[in-house]
Formats: sequence, C-alpha cells, structure tokens
Amino acid sequence: MNKLSRKPRNEKMYEAILSLKTMDECMRFFDDLCTVSELMAMEQRYQVAACLNEGMIYNDILAQTGASSATISRVNRSLQYGRGGYAIVFDRLQEKDK
Repeated sequence: MNKLSRKPRNEKMYEAILSLKTMDECMRFFDDLCTVSELMAMEQRYQVAACLNEGMIYNDILAQTGASSATISRVNRSLQYGRGGYAIVFDRLQEKDK
C-alpha cells in the first residue's frame, strides 16, 4: 500500500499546479510553495531519475548530481516499483522532443 493512500490528498494543490501555463509561472509557484532545500531535493531527485532512465550507473550519477547512494537507490525504487509518474513525464518529454 502506498504511504500516501492512507492520508487524504489535497487535490486542490494538484489542480493549482495543473492551472499553471508557463515555466515562469511554475517556477514562481514552487518558489512560493517550497523552501530552497525542498526545491533542491526535488530537483536533485528528478535529475537522478533522468540519469537512471538514461541507463547511467550509480557512480556516474553520484559524480554528476552529488546525490547520495541512498537517494539514488530510493529514486531507482520509485522508477521500478512506483506508480509510473516518472515514466509518464519521460514519455511525454520524449514525444515533445520529436
């Protein structure tokens, strides 16, 4: 069972994110919503996921991102056994680049 499924989700927040229209709006919203540390952690996890998706090995990811092996492992678990969110984003970005 997903740990978030035990708590009610604030769907309004996700609706708010979906209402953003530009990169600038998105960045401004997240700058207001999150602390600098939270943003840096999320950006690092996304960068790790992108590296793993490209087939990079842990040591190279560690060197490129500065992420700990624990973070790389956690992100890898999400890629392998998560709910498919990363796959959706990576597929859509790949389609957009074609």
